[in-house]
Formats: sequence, C-alpha cells, structure tokens
Amino acid sequence: MNAAATNLAVNQYFSTMAAALGGFEIYLNNPDLVLPGSGTAGGLLLPYVQRLKNSFACWQNRIGFTEQFRISRAESGFPVFQNVLELENDRGASETRLAAIPGPQALRQDMVDFILRQKAFPEALQSRMAERLYLEQIGKGDIFSPFVLPETVRVTVNEKTRRPYYVVTWAAFDGTSTLPMIYVAGLEDSSANVAKLLVGDDGKLSPDVDIPLPVGGLLNPELAARFDDFAAKNSGYSLTPATIATNMDKDFAELHPKQIRRIVLGPFYSAGITENNAKINEILSRVRKPDNAWLFTWTVQEVFSKAERPAVKGFFSSTPATQEFHIETNDLEAARMGVSAYEKHALVPHDAYQALYASGEAAAIFGNYKVHVISGNNVVSEV
Repeated sequence: MNAAATNLAVNQYFSTMAAALGGFEIYLNNPDLVLPGSGTAGGLLLPYVQRLKNSFACWQNRIGFTEQFRISRAESGFPVFQNVLELENDRGASETRLAAIPGPQALRQDMVDFILRQKAFPEALQSRMAERLYLEQIGKGDIFSPFVLPETVRVTVNEKTRRPYYVVTWAAFDGTSTLPMIYVAGLEDSSANVAKLLVGDDGKLSPDVDIPLPVGGLLNPELAARFDDFAAKNSGYSLTPATIATNMDKDFAELHPKQIRRIVLGPFYSAGITENNAKINEILSRVRKPDNAWLFTWTVQEVFSKAERPAVKGFFSSTPATQEFHIETNDLEAARMGVSAYEKHALVPHDAYQALYASGEAAAIFGNYKVHVISGNNVVSEV
C-alpha cells in the first residue's frame, strides 16, 4: 500500500470510528435506556465512551509525528494494546515534553517562513505541531487507560437488609483481546461503620448525609484501596463475570455482589480496513459513502445473585454470608460466557444496513443481535 492509499485508509478508519462512537453516544443518551438496578445507561456508560473518544483524538494527532500505530484488523478492529500503553506513558510526560516545543503561534510563523524561503512543505515543523496538538489533547481530558479506577456513582439502601447499596463502575482495555470493557457492579455493604453513617432509623438512606457523586473509589474508605486492587486484577476478558463476582464475594466478607455487568465494546468492522469478517467486509464495501461503511457491535453480559446464604457465627469459627449466582445453563452461549443473561447489539448506518439487507445476508449476519440503525442524529432500534 503506497503512502497516499495508507493515508486514505488511516483517515477512513478514524472517521468511521468517530461516527460509530458518536452513534453509540446518541443511543446511550436515550433517557428510557435503563440498566435495572443501576440507573440510566447513559449516565453510567457515557463517561467511558468519552474517554475512548479522547483516546482516538490523541491517536489521530499522534500519527502526525510517528508511524507507530496499528489496529487489530483481524479481530477486534480496535487499536492494539501497545497504543493504549503509549498513551498512558506519554500522559505522564506531557508537561515536560510540551515545555520543550515552541508554542503554536511560533510554530505557525516558522512554517510560513519556511514555505516562503524554501518553496517547500515544512514537514519537520508540521510534525512538531502534530506532537504539540497530541500532548495538549492528552492533557485536556481523561483517556481510556489500560485500567480506569472504580467510582461509586449511586448510593441507596436495601430496606429489607438495611444495607447500603452501591453502584460502582470501572473500566479496562484488555491487552489480549484488544477490547475495551466497562464494568457496572451493584454491591451491598454490611460494614457496621458505613451502615451507622448512611442508614437512617427508618431503614432508608439518611437525609443528613450529603454524598457528592460520583465518588472516586468504593464509598467505604476502609475497603476502597483493596477494591481498587481487586478490580485491577479481576477485569481481564478471559475471566467470566461469574468468576469475577465469585472472587469478589470470597475476597470481601463485608461486600455482597448482587449484580455485575460487563459491557464489551467491539468488534468494530470498517470496509477495506478490518479483516475480522470477510462476508461483512465484502458487503460493507458496496456502501457508496466510505464514511457509512461500518458496523459497531457490543455485548452486555450480566451475572446476578439469586439467593444469599446467611452468615454462620459459631463458637470456634464463623462463615460470612455468600451469594448464589445464577448461570443460565439452558442457553449454551450464556453458560459459555458464565452469565445469567446477555444481550448482543449492533449499530449500523442506514446505508450500510440497506446494503446488508439487500444482500440477503442480514438475518445470518445479525443472528441474535439487537440491531440499531443510525440516520443523522436518530437511532432506530430493533429494526
């Protein structure tokens, strides 16, 4: 592939990914889209989609001064893990590197002077400008790191158990599968100190406590550091949600995971760029506008507790309360995933959906996916 073709493919990749993530934001902004027990999907997931968009903005600037950018063309369609690590490393050194680069106005003036004197394009100065934009972008906002620390985003009280109930979110970019993942957990906390602080005499959340949500980390400060460490070690794609929930239940006597969701973003398909599904890519190549020749998928996996075995307190030993997690064994896919339930979703531009439908392959391609078609600023679901 020559330089011009490479640049065209790179630009198409970034424009189609931007369109996909923008469409995903439109879908999530629907106020009726709720994750039961956790709240509106948009409020929970949109901050992580914004992180991903920030990362792609950084990568797009980065290729202006470095050739080191690869995507997982044959699998997820997302950038390979090395790119994620480089963003994280560069963020720590961004201020020092920016100080060594002239300001944007000075660079622009130098570029004009170079063109007038040399009658040529100032490639070296253009590269410096791209590096400056990249470093400035990294400093502007949060990026999708290899691991994004947990936050408590919602607090209520289970009136039956009189335990505080937290909704906690975190995220990870899995290096092996090259898939970004968002976690949403619903946890009850039986710690005496927290119950005393948060639960009123009526068994509801005390009105005297002002909690400025979101709170960085688990709301219980005595468990927060351990919980961060747990999430960092138990967020790999190779672990099933049931394994993660069981590990959490074993590691924290005071925390009772009632529900854990994992939203796996991808695979992403872009005509002429990704090679993860020959049939999909061949059909997408028929779409008239390249910017509409993409398909974005995600999977929502859920495991929930169907019962709690009560704690046993004995004279010589005690056993903490433990959860019985439901695995849907009647569904082979659910059993393989280690989940109580799952949903597969596909977001596709209207032009691409027409091409897929006209091919006669839509039913085979989408299978058990819930399909969402985007046209302009509107998303029509379950077409």
